[in-house]
Amino acid sequence: MTFETLAVETDDDGVTLLTLSRPDALNSFTVTMARELEAFFLAAADDDAIRAIVVTGAGKAFCAGMDLSAEGNVFGLDESLEPTPAELREHLTEEPYLSGVRDTGGKVALAIHACPKPVIAAVNGAAVGIGATMTLAMDLRLASTRARIGFVFGRLGIVPEACSTWFLPRIVGTQQALEWIYSAEILTADQALAGRLVRSVHEPDDLVAAALELARSFVVDRSPVALALAKQLVYAGSAAPHPLEAHIADSLAMFHTSVGDGREGVAAFREKRTPSFTGRASELPRIF
Repeated sequence: MTFETLAVETDDDGVTLLTLSRPDALNSFTVTMARELEAFFLAAADDDAIRAIVVTGAGKAFCAGMDLSAEGNVFGLDESLEPTPAELREHLTEEPYLSGVRDTGGKVALAIHACPKPVIAAVNGAAVGIGATMTLAMDLRLASTRARIGFVFGRLGIVPEACSTWFLPRIVGTQQALEWIYSAEILTADQALAGRLVRSVHEPDDLVAAALELARSFVVDRSPVALALAKQLVYAGSAAPHPLEAHIADSLAMFHTSVGDGREGVAAFREKRTPSFTGRASELPRIF
């Protein structure tokens, strides 16, 4: 796949570096970038050559939010419509609702969330608006000391998007999420770390290498199927109404892995050798 706004590199271990690449515009988000990000993550879900993904920004910024210089509705929405909740739910994948009503960042977040691979954000600079919320659908966030993160929607008279009201409270708690949204302040990397939004803070020159090494540690000599199922279990389990739902899902996941890559993993452990897993994340069994 070729992109206008993204750069993609995949190494021999299947670790992919995905770079938001509009450095002259601080990698600001456009409808084109939204479409390309969604397409990349949907394709990556079925590409067994991609084992893990690290997302960063070219130049000084990660993503400075929506590009507000576009003509008309800068979010690409159709202002002639008057959608209701029932209409949107019924026609979610149909036009004009698909392009004219649905939040572009939300479609990206859903594609990231559905990707059965570890996804890590390496926040190298400014990450505001959609630049902040898109990282919430990623599994971990590492930040540069130069990172500045802001949920600045209140300053523009709009609301948090990209499914962030689902992700953010789960990551940092409801109280912290609301404070950051209400204040619309720009957070330093240390403030984001203290609020448990980011996993760790790194010097600028070390950030991407640290994120790539972390991603590599997740996938080398690991079962892609077990990783993908574990990701599904954690996200679904955290939102389940009762632990019984987690029990049903992990019972099925354990059953399928025990007769698949788990059999090889146990044999390798007994024989004191490196396992050779053959399962494919593109062929996951159903557990929900």
